[in-house]
Amino acid sequence: MKTDVEELSPTRVKLTIEVPFEELKTSLDKAYREVARQVRVPGFRPGKVPPRIIDQRFGRAAVLEQAVNDAVPELYNKALAERDVVPLSQPDLEITKLDDGKELAFTAEVDIRPSFDLPDVSTLSVTVDNAEVGPDQVEEYIGALRERFASLKTVDRPVESGDFVSIDLAATVDGQVVEDAQATGVSYEVGSESMLDGLDEALAGVTAGDSKTFTTELAGGERVGQAAEVLVTVNSVKVKELPELDDEFAQSASEFDTIGELRAATRKQLTAVREAGQAGQARERLLDALIDRVDMPLPERIVEAEIEQRRHNLQDQLDRAGLTMQAYLDASEITAAKMDADFEADARRSVKAGFILDKLASEEDLKVSAEQLSAYVTEQAYRMGVAPDRLAQQLSDNGQLPAVAADVLRSNALTWLAEQASVVDQAGRPVDIRAAAQAAVADAEDVGDDEDDDTDAEPGADEE
Repeated sequence: MKTDVEELSPTRVKLTIEVPFEELKTSLDKAYREVARQVRVPGFRPGKVPPRIIDQRFGRAAVLEQAVNDAVPELYNKALAERDVVPLSQPDLEITKLDDGKELAFTAEVDIRPSFDLPDVSTLSVTVDNAEVGPDQVEEYIGALRERFASLKTVDRPVESGDFVSIDLAATVDGQVVEDAQATGVSYEVGSESMLDGLDEALAGVTAGDSKTFTTELAGGERVGQAAEVLVTVNSVKVKELPELDDEFAQSASEFDTIGELRAATRKQLTAVREAGQAGQARERLLDALIDRVDMPLPERIVEAEIEQRRHNLQDQLDRAGLTMQAYLDASEITAAKMDADFEADARRSVKAGFILDKLASEEDLKVSAEQLSAYVTEQAYRMGVAPDRLAQQLSDNGQLPAVAADVLRSNALTWLAEQASVVDQAGRPVDIRAAAQAAVADAEDVGDDEDDDTDAEPGADEE
């Protein structure tokens, strides 16, 4: 077999492959056996019809076509290996010559990775956010924790903003009751403006047991958009009471005995979260720096496929949500042209980043461990709400495990990049990315432990 490679562009080549006919013997024999099993010829048992009889009765052309279809994929892969060509896509194949008994020739055009050089990554430098946590951030976190453990207490006074009320609603349009605009025992936080326009104003100053009527536009149902008279009746008025910030609160809301220990642990946990954020920032900003510094041509078909995938994903999401593309564009306040431009820019960045990370992984001989692959599948399964074993089996059955391994390998390359480059915070202090990544893992474990220990306490769960 003879193979020539012609460069059509920096990202596409054409292979011309010439094969002596004797190299097709195995495929020809296989084709004759297949035809022999399918045809019926008097005097011959199924599968035992000689090639000569098949040629006479049915013609050799069909056998040749089947043999060529069987042989070309293997010959193509052999040519790739011989000429060290790594394809990015399925080839465009064309049979250029089929001389029975003498020669088969065909061409294959295929996209390939561009050739480019990587800069010395040790010369790269990026700045990330500071990781310090001040007293205000600690108190903000503990304040949110107090909100989770708040209770609601009934008060005997007129409604004020911030109160929690239980109300009944009854709407009429032109004096007629709107059946799907009646509700009883609705819990509502006054001032949240999360229900009907005008409701907050109507509730102000009303006491439990009293009613008030206001005019508003219905937000749903058969009369959506129509002006309605709404009668609101207040059943109860409650205020949120936050627990005292003392040792008792620390013991009920955490595993710590004192409020001082809770504050110290909170500072430590928030610092770990910020350090983990530094690692993520460093990875993304270093990748951006590499993308800006590396010049390479991109295979247009690969970019187009990436753009089309983005369009398909968006359309799929819209279909599931019952929305149209135009509704999405209107809500996003962008034009179709702007969306297409964003898709193309994102696709080009993604394709370029993939080439860069793949080359980094290859040059540094990075690997993917079974533990990393398992952790990735488990994480994806958790996000999708399926069992990890089930997702792993689906990926295996669909032949997607190599693609998953490639994603993990690129992540490894990005981590390696962040560990080699210079990373400083906004104050100019060096950041240990390896330590930050370890903090991220430890923080995730701590959060998981805390979630296991938390009780379900929401405002109103403990009412008086």
